[in-house]
Amino acid sequence: MSINWILLIIGGLFETGFAISLGKAQQASGKYLAFWLAAFVICVCISMYLLFKSMGGEKAIAVGTAYAVWGAIGAVGTVAAGIILFNEPVTFWRMFFLTSLVISVIGLQVVSSS
Repeated sequence: MSINWILLIIGGLFETGFAISLGKAQQASGKYLAFWLAAFVICVCISMYLLFKSMGGEKAIAVGTAYAVWGAIGAVGTVAAGIILFNEPVTFWRMFFLTSLVISVIGLQVVSSS
């Protein structure tokens, strides 16, 4: 696994972080609201920078592939966090479509490597 893929995965995790920060900000007020909004800004900046870095250099990841993988990592992480932190429902269809998203992104990465 190249450094670009590692950067992309970490960037996707920070995407999850900015989505969680927004959810927590919705529930906060005062100093806690300021904290969650600051966490959001920091996570967005780091996530976007790592996405940008993963698409450059010697082992650059194609823009379409990088964005799809980054978005999928963020989506899966956000759904998992929503279930754990916000008591969102775990239904068959949510898990089915989340699984199909992961399989699709893996397929995209496989065919992009060829």
